[in-house]
Amino acid sequence: MIASMRRLLSALAIVIALGGLALAQAPKSSTPPKPISMDELHRTGGVPRGWKFTLPAGGDPRRGREVFAKLECAKCHEIKPDFPKTGGAGDVGPELTGMGAHHPAEYFAESILDPNAVILAGPGYVGPDGRSIMPDYRDSLSVAELVDLVAYIKSLSGGEHHHHEANAPQEQTAGPYTVRVEYQEPGAAKSPGHLMVFVADAATGEPVPYLPVTAVIRSVETAPRTLRLSPMIGDSGFHYGADVTLPDDTIKLTLTLGVATLKTMGPAARRFAKPVTLSFDWE
Repeated sequence: MIASMRRLLSALAIVIALGGLALAQAPKSSTPPKPISMDELHRTGGVPRGWKFTLPAGGDPRRGREVFAKLECAKCHEIKPDFPKTGGAGDVGPELTGMGAHHPAEYFAESILDPNAVILAGPGYVGPDGRSIMPDYRDSLSVAELVDLVAYIKSLSGGEHHHHEANAPQEQTAGPYTVRVEYQEPGAAKSPGHLMVFVADAATGEPVPYLPVTAVIRSVETAPRTLRLSPMIGDSGFHYGADVTLPDDTIKLTLTLGVATLKTMGPAARRFAKPVTLSFDWE
């Protein structure tokens, strides 16, 4: 986990106290971070570019719901149907109904422990001092409570969503590759959507830019459509992409990563010598 804790380790110190684990307050920086827009956050997969952290698994959503209630999070965040909007709930922070599908668990953990690590631009998020208006809970949570609370938030994948669930990035590891898929909905002026496939070497984490990549889009009512994805560089970095509007009834996306088209040497020559096919369910 050492390499995966870059950002959170600067804000979080874990100490052993009274035979248990506790979260210690880290000093605040004198300069608040620059806010990030919601659009930019979603373009980069629901987390800031370069962000990575691994949270322990095994959280209990039921206990996490109890922690949510104990911390009185509903004063700022509405969750339907568990914590309906009453007396100002949800007026300050964003509604969390269905939020579990939009970000990885570690992003929620960092938001709870260090709200100033990533600040969303807009009213209701930033105070007069340029910092997040959300308090941090490093002095209020044990590690077990944090894991349970994040498990509860991640379980919130139903209900009303502010964008289609298929927009949430999906990731798989297949063969030598880690593959992440993102889709941007069509914009204004009837512009098409944009399908993005990020392919990285599972061993090094580095992008793999020399593969033929095809996608087969399957929907309920229309015949399967096959696309050849092109290498591209954009705001989200290098990816294989295509300007395409996915049907609303899309149910599956199947990707085929062909044999490397450039000469590869050493262990890479063997790892990238066979095509790989993988599928993503689309809801």
